[in-house]
Amino acid sequence: MWWGVGLMGATVHAGSSQIVAVDQFSGGSAMLAAALAGAALNLRYIGMIASLHEVLGEKPFWQRLLAIHITSDENWALTMSSKKESPDIGADFLIGSGLTMFLVWVCSTTLGALAGNALPDLDEYGLGFAFTAAFIAMARSMWPGMDRLPSWTISFAATLLLSCQGMAAAYAIVGGTLCGITMLLFERYTKDKIS
Repeated sequence: MWWGVGLMGATVHAGSSQIVAVDQFSGGSAMLAAALAGAALNLRYIGMIASLHEVLGEKPFWQRLLAIHITSDENWALTMSSKKESPDIGADFLIGSGLTMFLVWVCSTTLGALAGNALPDLDEYGLGFAFTAAFIAMARSMWPGMDRLPSWTISFAATLLLSCQGMAAAYAIVGGTLCGITMLLFERYTKDKIS
């Protein structure tokens, strides 16, 4: 059902949650479990989209909706890191990079679904790590400096611990994120109390 993959890519447009949802489906989980896993993993978009308020503030409503739909981890990270170097970077950059990534994502996943049965198991060639490598590269580009090391470390450690305890990956990521945010809030609270 290659067209279903293309349709899901165009309407959901969130690669990690699509992968988790498909994994849940293939494991025999109910549709509700797959939807909940995808939704849990996509909670990070609340913060990401909120951070774009300054970038999208002047655009008409329909352009803001388009930008929100085509925003992915990659083009959000690219926009935010480019904006640090050049304050002129804004909505046009976000939308342009988002449309490019959106079209590549939908076309490549649809072609992948068509050709998937003819390909060998890509994990045997080490290509299964590509998804993880993309997130590591993104994290590196967003690294704010050593002052955030405690919150990043707590987030990573909590996610790893929850995952090792058998929690589903989507929920482990959300749990780790909440732990990292809690640590960051605690750091800010103690810093304000001291000053």
